[in-house]
This record gives sequence, structure tokens and C-alpha cells, in this order.
Amino acid sequence: MLVRCRMSLGLSALASASFATGSAYAQAPDLFYAGKTITVLIGFGPAGTYDYYARLLARHMGRHIPGKPNMIAQQMPGAGSFTAANFIYTAAPKDGTVMGTLTQTIAIEEAIKNPGAKYKSAEMSWIGRATSIAQIQLSMATGKFKTMKDVMNDIATAASTGSGSPTEGYPKLLNGVAGTKFKTVGPYPGSVDGLLAMERGEVDTSLTSYNTIKARRADWVKDKKINILVTYSLTRHPELPDVPAFVEFGKTEEDKRLLAFYVSAEDVGRSFVGPPGIPADRLKTLRGAFMAMVKDKEFLAEIEKSQSELNALPGEELQKLIADTVNAPAAVIDRMQALLK
Repeated sequence: MLVRCRMSLGLSALASASFATGSAYAQAPDLFYAGKTITVLIGFGPAGTYDYYARLLARHMGRHIPGKPNMIAQQMPGAGSFTAANFIYTAAPKDGTVMGTLTQTIAIEEAIKNPGAKYKSAEMSWIGRATSIAQIQLSMATGKFKTMKDVMNDIATAASTGSGSPTEGYPKLLNGVAGTKFKTVGPYPGSVDGLLAMERGEVDTSLTSYNTIKARRADWVKDKKINILVTYSLTRHPELPDVPAFVEFGKTEEDKRLLAFYVSAEDVGRSFVGPPGIPADRLKTLRGAFMAMVKDKEFLAEIEKSQSELNALPGEELQKLIADTVNAPAAVIDRMQALLK
């Protein structure tokens, strides 16, 4: 149901564009945005939930912005979305015409000093969250990995979308804390590609959101074509009471705090962010337009039709969540760095 949008300007044009004159920065949002185009960058490949929510936003948010600018979405995959994150932080115009959706672990990867993270996530302009995300690790029912106990007894390959993504982080933390034997393979452009790899037998397991499976692979659940090994959450999912939650695999209170910190990324979920330095009135306008969009009847109709999740969070609250994550206790950060190295 999703149509891929294309930019009329190349990324090099975006990166080299003038950040606008002083008079342009002083313009009221309605005057500034009239006739403009806002580009929404997607840090992962097509067809996954990052792609879905970005294209949904591009179709609906513009009419809630004074001046009614055009909005287009474009993929910028690479390095678990670090390519897009670093571009937005360092090179994108800071005038409110570029935003993006990035890995939900964006602040955690910065906190643990991932060498690919060339950004300061708390300095970026957080616009709003469409939804939090409940993710799962799954395997095909025909494979040999039926439960997490099986992954503790034998090596299980896991599709990865890159070092900055949960597809890499969650399995490595389980290996370090619970003694599982996940071996990440990839990177694949997005979680949908990882699912296809699992279906073809290239890997034993894959990670995606539970909502993606329910909405797009409902037969996998109904016909018991998959095993759900773990939900990446603090507690068990109400629809999956027999599937263990991520934090349950902590053997000590220190383990549990570590796992709880990493899984807090589900609260970031599918969020949207702009570069640092967007003029305050424009950022306020974008945040207001985002929250107006998530109450819009046409937007809600699309969410319902696609059976997607909606659990919006205002940009101001999201900004605080990101800052709190970056400033996590040093002991937690140090241990996580060691496990994810």
C-alpha cells in the first residue's frame, strides 16, 4: 500500500544548500514554509515500520504546517541508520526543511560511544514519536530453534541491519548476560529483508516488531509457522503470555538494570528528529503540526486500515527522554560497552 517517494534534489544538493540568510530565519513559519519542501529521511530500507511511518507522516503532516509545504520521504539507509543520523546532525540544512526517522537506539549508541555515532542526539531537534515499538525475535517453525533454551545450546544466526540497530544489540546482550549463542549476520537493508532471509533459510532467526507480524504476516501467527523466542520488553506482552520478556534473562539485579536500560529504546520507537539549531518558532510549529496530525481523521483512518500501532509522544517529552538516556549511569554504560564491543 506504500508508494515510494523520490526527491527532486540529490543528497549532495541538500548537504550543500545554503542554510538561509538572516532575513529568512526571521520569517514567520507561515511565510517561510509557503512553497517549500520538507524532506523526511528514512535511515533504513523500504517496507519496514520506519519506512511506513515516515511515508505516512509525509502524506499527512504538511497540511497542519502553516504555509502547507510539500513533504517527501526518501531512503538514506546505511550503518544501522548512522548514515542518516550523522547527515542530519552535521550536514542537513538547519532551517526546518529536513527531518528523519532513525534507529530507536540512537541515544543508547551515542551513550556507549559507538564509533559510528558522529552526532549528539540531545542537541538534535526532536519533533515527535508516532509509536513505541514492541519487538520480538522469531524463528521459522520448521527450524531447530523453538525456544531460547535451544539458542543457549547451539549457535543461531540472527539477521542484522547494522551495528547501530537493535538487531545487533539485543542478541549480543543476551549472549553476554544469558549465555545464548546468537551469531549476527548482515547487514541487511531493513527488518523486512531479514524476515525474507529467515524465510529462505539464510539465517535461523530475525527481529521485527510484533505489530509487523500481526499486520503483514498474520498467517505466520494463525497457522503457527513461527516460534516467538523472546519479546524485547520489560514485561511479557499481554498477547504473548508464554513468551519470556528480555529483562527476565538477567540473572542478577545488575543484569536486569542493564537489560532494562537497553530495552528503554522501545519508548523512542518510531520517532522523528531534525538537525540541531532549527529556529525555535519553527520547531514549535513542527511539533504542533505533528501532534495535530496524529489526531487527524485521515491519518487515523490509514493507521486503522493498515492495523498499525499509534502511541504518540510530543517532541518536548521525547527530547527529555533522549537527554536522560544519554546521561545514564556510568556503570551501566561501561558494562554495556564491553558486551557490545
